[in-house]
Amino acid sequence: MSSDVTNKEDALAELQRQLGDDHPDTLAAMLDLAEALWPQGQLSRAKQLEEAVVVARRRLLGADHPDTLKALGKLASTTGALGDPAQARVWQEKIAEGMRRALGEDHRDSLRAVNNLAGTVAALGELEDARGLLEETIAAMGRALGEEDTDTLTALGNLAAVLWQMEEHDEAYWLQYHMTEALRRTCGEDDPRVRTALAILDTMQRHGRL
Repeated sequence: MSSDVTNKEDALAELQRQLGDDHPDTLAAMLDLAEALWPQGQLSRAKQLEEAVVVARRRLLGADHPDTLKALGKLASTTGALGDPAQARVWQEKIAEGMRRALGEDHRDSLRAVNNLAGTVAALGELEDARGLLEETIAAMGRALGEEDTDTLTALGNLAAVLWQMEEHDEAYWLQYHMTEALRRTCGEDDPRVRTALAILDTMQRHGRL
């Protein structure tokens, strides 16, 4: 087990002892631990922690509170990674609708929710629907957040991936290229997201029909 996981386990245990299981700081620490478990491949344990936070926040804050919806979003991502994208989609649709009601359509969290939904729709093989969701979201993000905001660029990379799956290789490549150059300007050459984007771009160039 990694030292990061061990440290977060210790921090969570101390918060539970001092503040109790339902304190906001305790619940946030549970989500931090769940996130740390992902790189270790402990998704089932991460899911258990996320489920507990969702249940607690529903009881304390209500089902439609943004913090409850954020926790549900983490649970949806883990559920999809564990092989149940259909259930993840049900939750992500609820999250997107709830975020819009609570925060407005152009709020960053609302737009992120639709971007996450699009990824699950793509994982279910509904590529045209995913493309439509992403195109709408990218346009909204560009207006609300800016064309070179990192969330906008993340969505652009997701659209490039969907187009690649649809065998629209030229358009996918140039979208990925644009996203990579914008990330370089925004984040700098050494940012891990830039290195990942460059690796994807290189793969597209080597295996696509460009």
